[in-house]
Amino acid sequence: MNRKPGQHHILIVEDDFASRSLLVSYLENEGYQVSETDHGEGLEQRLADEKIDLVLLDINLPGKDGLTLTRELRASSKVGIILVTSKGDEIDRIVGLELGADDYVTKPFNPRELLVRAKNLLWRVTDAQQAQPQVSPAAKLIRFEGWQLDSNKRLLISPEQQTERLPEGEFKLLHSLVSSPGQVLSRDQLMDAIHDREWTPNDRSVDVMIGRLRRKLQDNPTDPHFILTAHGAGYVFAGELS
Repeated sequence: MNRKPGQHHILIVEDDFASRSLLVSYLENEGYQVSETDHGEGLEQRLADEKIDLVLLDINLPGKDGLTLTRELRASSKVGIILVTSKGDEIDRIVGLELGADDYVTKPFNPRELLVRAKNLLWRVTDAQQAQPQVSPAAKLIRFEGWQLDSNKRLLISPEQQTERLPEGEFKLLHSLVSSPGQVLSRDQLMDAIHDREWTPNDRSVDVMIGRLRRKLQDNPTDPHFILTAHGAGYVFAGELS
């Protein structure tokens, strides 16, 4: 199928034939170009070859599972990723968001809800591509006490010049904190910053990611220096920017 001007291309990665067929039919009826596969092998190359805008990715795939594929895709692409999960996959959903997935839907899903989430994500992806700010490389680096956060490449650079590419969720969380030094940010504010989606009050993904960031910043969790807990209120970045 030739891609029409302005038409978004969605790839469905789902090994269950009935679920995949339902998704293909529904999204095609809404005017999207839709491709499908029952496995994740060669997914990065396929994204590059076919100019895909959004991937609907089942977590429980044979071979490479959805979490592994999310990590691999996010390391090389800004494609939109919506995870398709089961009701019992709460921990996997949190990990998936940490690894860089943008959203998730839970089986059995409401097709209209899925369509709304897909539309919202496609708008964000398109807007981000069309509105890339022209910023000098130096302006994209946030420096604090020997550390650097590269906002362009999502890299955390230690004082010893060791680099680590942060998952999108961790990057958004750290960027929000260091952009407001000394200011307490509530969990609500941080959840909005990292997820861009509706979330439930018992979602603990912020706390999980704070623990991961503290380890990467070599911050003692019992006596942290950079990311402090404001009990009952949220978190605050206490490092000194330079």
